[in-house]
Amino acid sequence: MIQVYTGNGKGKTTAALGLALRAAGSGLKVYIAQFCKGRNYGELHTLKKIKNIKIEQLGTTCFIKKTPSPKDVAKAKNGLEKAKKIIAAKVYDVVILDELNIALALGLLQLKDILGLIKKAPRKTELVLTGRYAHPKLLKAADLVSEIKEKKHYYQGGIKARKGIEF
Repeated sequence: MIQVYTGNGKGKTTAALGLALRAAGSGLKVYIAQFCKGRNYGELHTLKKIKNIKIEQLGTTCFIKKTPSPKDVAKAKNGLEKAKKIIAAKVYDVVILDELNIALALGLLQLKDILGLIKKAPRKTELVLTGRYAHPKLLKAADLVSEIKEKKHYYQGGIKARKGIEF
């Protein structure tokens, strides 16, 4: 099954991590690849303690806000190749490709490559793609789409990202 969590609201990665915890608690094996992320996020410490969850960051240390560098592109492409191998090996029951939609929207990855990955994913593998700006063709290929919309956010009032809440 293919799940997509998208939209401009807060909580897409959080929802995917909640699914990972639920799956791990039920004895399933979970692989999480974080595209466009390389900072020290709070979830890394907890998830690395859970034996049937593996999490890897496949981005640079800063989130891309401008034109991606060649290093950003290379990391994303290498990450997608790794994800393809992980999925093909059929070791994990749940594979979460966090911020994959952003990587595609920024031009780090090609749509045809992601659609190819989806087509080759075994039906029994739960594949979760997160991030804003999900491509319409990914939405069409998905079995489940959740759009998280921002109605109000404290960032607008000048509140900065807080450790343990946003990272």
